[in-house]
Amino acid sequence: MDLFTKKLRYILRSLGRAPAFTITAVVTLALGIGATTAVFSVIHGVLLKPLAFEDPEGLVGVWHEAPGMGWHKVNQAPSLYLTYREQNQSFVDTGMWDPTRATVTGEADPEELPAMLVTDGTLPLLGVGTQIGRLFTAEDDSPGTPETVLLSDGYWRSHFGGDPSVLGRTLTVDGMPREVIGVLPRDLQFLDYDPALYLPFRLDRSEIMFGNFSYQGVARLKDGVTIEQANADVARMIPMAIDSFPLPPGFSREMIDDAGLGPNIVPLKEDVVGDVGKVLWVLLGTVGIVLLVACANVANLLLVRAEGRQRQLAIRSALGADRGSLARELLLESLVLGLVGGAVGLALAEAGLRLLRMLEPRGLPRLDEITLDPVVLLFALVVSILAPIVFGLLPVLRLGRADMAASLKEESRGGTGGTRSRRARNVLVAAQVALALVLMIGSGLMVRSFLALRGVDPGFRDPEQILTLRAPVPEAEVEDPAEVALVHEQIARRLESLPGVTSVGVSSSVTMDGWDSNDPIFFEDFPIPEGQMPPLRRFKWISPGYFETMGNPLLAGRAISWADVHEHRSVAVVSWTLAKEHWDDPGDAIGQRIRVSSANPWREIVGVVGEVHDDGVDQAATTVVYWPLAIANFWDEELFVPRSVAYVIRSPRVGSQSLLDEVRAAVWSVNPRLPLARVLTMDEILDRSLARTSFTLVMLAIAACAALLLGGVGIYGVTSYVVAQRNREIGVRMALGAGRGDVSRLVLRQGLVLAGFGVTVGLASSVGLTRLMAALLYGVEPIDPVTFAAAGVGAALLALSASWFPARRAAAVDPVEVLH
Repeated sequence: MDLFTKKLRYILRSLGRAPAFTITAVVTLALGIGATTAVFSVIHGVLLKPLAFEDPEGLVGVWHEAPGMGWHKVNQAPSLYLTYREQNQSFVDTGMWDPTRATVTGEADPEELPAMLVTDGTLPLLGVGTQIGRLFTAEDDSPGTPETVLLSDGYWRSHFGGDPSVLGRTLTVDGMPREVIGVLPRDLQFLDYDPALYLPFRLDRSEIMFGNFSYQGVARLKDGVTIEQANADVARMIPMAIDSFPLPPGFSREMIDDAGLGPNIVPLKEDVVGDVGKVLWVLLGTVGIVLLVACANVANLLLVRAEGRQRQLAIRSALGADRGSLARELLLESLVLGLVGGAVGLALAEAGLRLLRMLEPRGLPRLDEITLDPVVLLFALVVSILAPIVFGLLPVLRLGRADMAASLKEESRGGTGGTRSRRARNVLVAAQVALALVLMIGSGLMVRSFLALRGVDPGFRDPEQILTLRAPVPEAEVEDPAEVALVHEQIARRLESLPGVTSVGVSSSVTMDGWDSNDPIFFEDFPIPEGQMPPLRRFKWISPGYFETMGNPLLAGRAISWADVHEHRSVAVVSWTLAKEHWDDPGDAIGQRIRVSSANPWREIVGVVGEVHDDGVDQAATTVVYWPLAIANFWDEELFVPRSVAYVIRSPRVGSQSLLDEVRAAVWSVNPRLPLARVLTMDEILDRSLARTSFTLVMLAIAACAALLLGGVGIYGVTSYVVAQRNREIGVRMALGAGRGDVSRLVLRQGLVLAGFGVTVGLASSVGLTRLMAALLYGVEPIDPVTFAAAGVGAALLALSASWFPARRAAAVDPVEVLH
């Protein structure tokens, strides 16, 4: 231990006497280790860490599939939930949940809050308790009993100051008084949602039909039960549910059988994580490349440093120091650099994660669980140890006795270092250029994808001039559906009268806002075979002015009118995406008839509008049917009117606080108890739909820039070292008549040759590696000639720039002074 301490002190003094080398090496390693650790912490928090529930491995998401309708992931339905809970042989218990919005009035200003509908068994099967009060019981979840509500810890503290006496108080939710029965734990994260309120479903079995696949299912497997066994059990129970509950009007058992409804049980973590894993693994590979570039850079620095110390090491070897002792000393020096770089890298990783949490990138789940926990710290330590071993081996391999003797002779002659050292440095630099080029190509492909997505017509124009907000009308405020439609119209009229507002529309959902309703549509002139189910289509209920406000062009016919709404006319407008499935021209669809089931009346198509990318610009245009805001005899309702709608307002004043204040006043002038929620511009909604692509693009661009910078530093360092070592040779060349341009070209050629090898290897490697990014790309092929060519030229320009300064220095050599 004493000997180790002495060697460590010697190494620290030695590194201290070379501050430029030490700082460069530490910063280079810190960038590589920090970036790798930060991305691994994201992967660990999102993909690898178990869910924060009791025995999370036993939790599964209850999904279904309907291959006959082309659907591979179908939600839970109340009829199936009840059947599974009563008849299953595989689950400890099963629950149903659904994120929603709830209006709270009577406390201060009315507000719409994120809420969660849950059945009474949902929270217990997750292992969730309360910090005060109790959970829902079967009585709370039954119709006809007193209404109750659970509060999240955040809502309890922000609205009630954490007062325990909140239990038993009445909270008016959606116009109904509810008793507060409990407060949930502070650290509860309900999958990837953060609701303020929890409400019981209160299903009425007598009113449930087979269908309405609109909810999320969760279950806990019994000990020893596999997912395959659970799927078989669910397949056994599906026919029971079909036989136990009435079918919706117009639907037959043959249609249900044709859909091929079957089970699709998955681990619950898949419900939380989704498909974000493919992005994160690509990013980890990306920063791994940055780490390799950093290691290559430090290895080059160590080779140069070892050559400068070659005579010293040779003398120590001649005086009896054994090769193993010198090798251990060099590796220990590398290890010290790695550990210091790792410590600085951890600080950089923590700063990066704080920035990530602050930005809250949309589409990245479990953000609160991304931390530098012990597993991540262990990962950083392993990387900080392995990296020095990788880059520290090259100097150690040059410690042969023959090399030592040659070093004494070369130094005595003023030699320029061994050929093997120059070859090793050149290989490392070429490798850095190749790796940097791979990242440049990956980043370039993402840039091309982002530009392609930005070029897609989303179905609206000038999104920065469109303001959207939701103002639900609870049943307790207005009971009659016809009156609800009048309230929507009154609010729209008030908004239209505001200064600077050019148009206003109302819709059950706006493009890309995540709210959707999907059901089958039957075409009168294109009947499907008896017993078959038509594909599902997106439904929206709209007012006049909606298309004008959004900027979605009317291609044929007319739009919805207020007369259609108030007179409950049987009309509809369809998107061109839907119309062109049957007609070559938009005008041919006008006058055709559609309906949602055989029990509902036919509705006439009166208009065709442009395509919309309702699920995001990276998805295919959605097939949409637009119904009047109030529609009679729809499904099993005498008059259907959506209570929660979005208002869209077009104005050049969008973004100003004064417009928001006027909008709020206009809504409350109709009813002061209506909350305003989800106040966003369409530009913000569009940016959210591009969030994952933007996040990937930024991360790849940062990694590519870091690798490019390190590659440039590598070329500059090697070229500068060569110039310093060949100083005498350059002086001789110039004394014999070589001009300054000749010398500059000689040096530039050195850098460009290295870059040429790197570019060749990088392009060849990218041909295979970019195929792994295919799922992340849009509108561009993994092997895109433009991107490959641009990246290759960029790498060549980098090499030229990095070699230019050493070339100037070489051209400025005074041959007289050098020869003297």
